[in-house]
This record gives sequence, C-alpha cells and structure tokens, in this order.
Amino acid sequence: MTKAWKDKISTIQQIGGIEISVLDNGPARGSRIAWVNTGSGLRYKVAIDRGLDIVDAFYNQHSLAWLSDGGLTVPRPDANCGLEWLYAFAGGLLTTCGLTHVGGPESDENEIRGLHGRISNIPAAVESVIQPNPASGTMDMSITAVIRQSRVFGPHLELRRTLTSTLGEPAITICDEVTNRGNTPCPHMILYHCNFGWPLVDEGADIVYEGTCRSRGMDADDELFSKKHDYKKCQKPMASHRGAGEACGFIDVSPDADGFCHVGLVNSRRNLALTMKYEKRQLPALTNWQHWGPGEYVCALEPGTHFPIGQNKARQSGDLIMLEPGQTRKYRLEIRAVAV
Repeated sequence: MTKAWKDKISTIQQIGGIEISVLDNGPARGSRIAWVNTGSGLRYKVAIDRGLDIVDAFYNQHSLAWLSDGGLTVPRPDANCGLEWLYAFAGGLLTTCGLTHVGGPESDENEIRGLHGRISNIPAAVESVIQPNPASGTMDMSITAVIRQSRVFGPHLELRRTLTSTLGEPAITICDEVTNRGNTPCPHMILYHCNFGWPLVDEGADIVYEGTCRSRGMDADDELFSKKHDYKKCQKPMASHRGAGEACGFIDVSPDADGFCHVGLVNSRRNLALTMKYEKRQLPALTNWQHWGPGEYVCALEPGTHFPIGQNKARQSGDLIMLEPGQTRKYRLEIRAVAV
C-alpha cells in the first residue's frame, strides 16, 4: 500500500484493521466475532467461539463464501454423534475438521465419533490481537488463539492458530500448530473445509488444479466425477442434488518445484478468482465437494492430512497419524482473492 494516506487520516480504521464484537441476535447470539478489513477490498468475519474459523468473506462487492441456511450458531460441543455436526455447520470460508477424525460417523472400541470431529465447535481462547500501524511500518494484522480439544483420560490436543492479513493485500494466511498435550500417543487428522459460493461459484466457473482426480466411490460421485462430465467446471443447479445430493472427488495435486500446491476457482465472467496455496508434505489430500442443490449451491476445496475417510479406514491403511506426547505438527494455508 502506498503512503497516499499520510497526513490524511485520523485513525487506522479509515483504512483497515480488526474489530472485535459480540453478536446480539439469532442462533449465534452471545458469540464473539472479529471483522477483519484488509483495506484491499477483502474483508472477512472470524468466529472466535467456533475455533477461530472464518465465516463471511467478501472481495469488493462480491461474496466469496457459501453460507448455510442455518448460518453461524453458538458452539455445539455435544454435536459429535451421527450427523449432528450438520446442524451447526455454517459453511463459510473455512470450517476446520478434526482434530482426531475427519469423515462420516463411525465408532470403535474406544469411542463414538460424529461427522468431521469436534474442533469447529470449541471456543477459542484469544492470546493476542495485533492491529496494523502504517506510521511505524507495521502493515500486518493478526489474531492468535488457542483451541483445546481435551477430555479426562485423553485425548489432549491443542490447536494454536494465527490468522494474518497485510494492509493493502487481499489475502489471509492461516498458521496452525497442533500439539499433543497428553501423556499417551493420540490419533490426528485435520481438514480445511473451505466452502465457496455465488457469485464466485457460478455455472461455467473453472475449478483449477494440476493433478489427478478420482471419484470418492459412491454412485453420485461416479456419475459426476467421470468422463461424462467436465467436473473441473462449476455446474448449474441440479435437481439430483436436492436434499442430500452431492458428489466428492479425491485429488492428488501435483506440487510446484518448491513443494507447494496451488488450487482455486476462476470466474472469468466476473473477472474474479480465488487461490489457495499450501505445502503438499503438510496437506497431501485435496477433496472437492460439489453440491449443486437449487438454493444450496456450493463448491468446496478441502486440503487435509487425509481424505475424509474416517479414523478407522486411515488406521487400517496405515496412514493414520499418531502424535506422540509433546509432538507438534504445523500447517500453513494461504487464501487470496484475485481480480482477473
């Protein structure tokens, strides 16, 4: 950002920054949120009481994220059985899944696990909010918080998350550290459920990645993720996707020479695009969720340590990550809006 603002503003809020507030109406009443304005046309709402996930997101006049009809709600720590998670699923630019399980409901001799785990229904403990200060050369703004997924007798996983943006740049960087604070090894899976909606997602918009895609394996997946369809193009609303109609593709992304994956969406008709960048070694699996339901129209790109196959299948295949006591795994994901 140039210094065109010098001597012309009274407060940084004229350009951008972070505003913390509490919602006072609807199903999320009493929830803490943070509005982040990057001063570049990108602004987004952080759900502090929902694991520091990101809900609404806009670039200039365009909405980027898909929002469910139920929208943001108060956290539901009890929503970890069957499909209860869906009652509290706001959609949004980022819903975190994990930290011990991603995928459908399942059980074993130790526990019953609901859809996509617990982490998105746990409030965050904020450690710091840093505002930009261009006068002193500080252009970054950030929120850092800790989310603890813990119970007596384990597991005890800690997610330390920092969301960072830079004044004048239409980008968000998510930096996560997951640590086993318990005294026994703990299963670990994480998936970044990034949900995009109209007008970014529209008929004919391109789903962009380099790599190979295979169907998840269900009948609806096989129908859409096949040679009969250009599954890298967003579809028009489909009657077959009413209700629970959906399709998923599992993608093995080809990284660049430095090991980074670059994926996203391009809507040429609106001169609008969104890109995601992350390291393949950290997040080797990318899921593409396509749900073209009339009035419930969404395309998601979901980098993760695993495809959403569940803890049991990951264990059977030998791919389940076990974090030793004190061990930490780090993840970094950059989301950027682009005018094309």
